[in-house]
Amino acid sequence: MKKVRKIAIFVDVQNIYYTTRQAYGRQFNYRKLWQRISSNGEIVSAIAYATHRGDDQQIKFQDALRHIGFTVKLKPYIQRSDGSAKGDWDVGIAIDVLEAAKDVDTIILLSGDGDFDLLLDKIKKDYAVSAEVYGVPTLTANSLIDAASIYHSIEEDLLL
Repeated sequence: MKKVRKIAIFVDVQNIYYTTRQAYGRQFNYRKLWQRISSNGEIVSAIAYATHRGDDQQIKFQDALRHIGFTVKLKPYIQRSDGSAKGDWDVGIAIDVLEAAKDVDTIILLSGDGDFDLLLDKIKKDYAVSAEVYGVPTLTANSLIDAASIYHSIEEDLLL
């Protein structure tokens, strides 16, 4: 009997939201992604990392993610006095990926952030997992694409 691949998904929600909006003027289709990935194995963990502003649209979106099957981790959205914003989940994502890599066959990261390249290199080396990345081609760091075992380009078919 063939062993079912165990898959963990990690979504940098802000990154995916802004890159799909910038590149396509559309939103990402998380339900379609879930269907695509679940046809390739068992999703044992799926976490979406977002900032929380408390507006109705955002709450609806977070509820939709939960309905699909994601655990939603929220961090308060902080507006700095200089106008810049803070709501970065990079360290939280890295910790969770390192933990999950011990127990799964495949880590899937949705982000274009090049800061994650070292993380992918490490989990591939230390845990022999497949490290897949979904990102918008023009807005995904080359270092991240290079670090991925498989890079999936976010195109029209994964948009709403």
